Amino acid sequence: MTPDNKTKRVVIKIGSSSLTSSHGEISRRKLERLVDEVAQLKDQGYEVLLVSSGAVAAGYRKLGCLNRPTSLPEKQAAASIGQGLLMEAYSELLLSNGYVASQILITREDFSDENRYNNARNTANVLLERGIVPIVNENDTVTVNRLKFGDNDTLSAKVAGLVDADMLLILSDIDGLYDADPRKDPDATLLRKVEEITPEIEAAAGDPGSSVGTGGMKSKIDAVKIAMASGIPAFLGKAGVPNILLQAVEKEATGTYFESKDTAGNLNHKKQWIAFNSGPEGEVVLAEGADVSMLGKKRLLPSSICKVKGYFQEGSVVRILDFEGNRIGLGVVNYSSEQLREYDQTQDKFTEEVVKNDDLVCHLESSIPVGI
Repeated sequence: MTPDNKTKRVVIKIGSSSLTSSHGEISRRKLERLVDEVAQLKDQGYEVLLVSSGAVAAGYRKLGCLNRPTSLPEKQAAASIGQGLLMEAYSELLLSNGYVASQILITREDFSDENRYNNARNTANVLLERGIVPIVNENDTVTVNRLKFGDNDTLSAKVAGLVDADMLLILSDIDGLYDADPRKDPDATLLRKVEEITPEIEAAAGDPGSSVGTGGMKSKIDAVKIAMASGIPAFLGKAGVPNILLQAVEKEATGTYFESKDTAGNLNHKKQWIAFNSGPEGEVVLAEGADVSMLGKKRLLPSSICKVKGYFQEGSVVRILDFEGNRIGLGVVNYSSEQLREYDQTQDKFTEEVVKNDDLVCHLESSIPVGI
């Protein structure tokens, strides 16, 4: 089925466990099957971007390790070998189907800097519009834990927002979200459609998953929350099921579909960057009695702030806290921390709001906590 009206843009996340053999190495058979299905989507007129794990799995044997490494230096060394091998395999297989692959390696810093974020967006858009299949991965060779996205589930959701995807497909070794852990509860039921991520759903997400990947169900739920807040429908299903990709985009696959019923809370592109990628540099505390419920509906004025924490410049993103210290939002400030601290003495110098409504994101605007 060809996409209606316009070419549909799909971001597909494939996890390490869905690409590896029982010995933890890249499975050529699994990779071929995945690429064949990507080609089917392309043949139907879809634009496809892959967020692919597997670099460490592809490279650790050639590093001389008998088992998947656990230390950070060995993981990064294995990734530096494996990333090239993985891309070579993807390129070869896609070319055999008539399509060209490209590689995009990014770090969290590329997303936290707005100019670099927009550059990445522009590059990805050119590639997709010209029929290329971008293959995205975190640059594991140089990133450290405090600068990592955390896992490719989260990365895929942020990339889906980056390119304004029409759908995010997360393929894993499980066939969807259950109301309980199916490994422990034989009566666990597969949830076919989810319109809101409730505390009960988060509790059912459980612990991290397989030994060859970094994300479990919790990371997938976090990714889905980002996608839903960005107005992007998501699907979670099992890799390796025949025709899973085509079935998923046609809403016919076995798995879990996530789509918010409240589209009024969807974040625009600027607010997505503020909420998920910006990296706040300080904090402002609202005065006691400030109407927190109105925060997402009006600008933030200097008279509403009672305390400033940290040091930041004009144009920085800061956390917004209520009087009790609870995090309630993020915003781009029009004044530095020094200027805000001098507000009582220089009220006449404040000619504009501290944060404009267009530069403000709060919990009340979406179903997800800001700053994931």
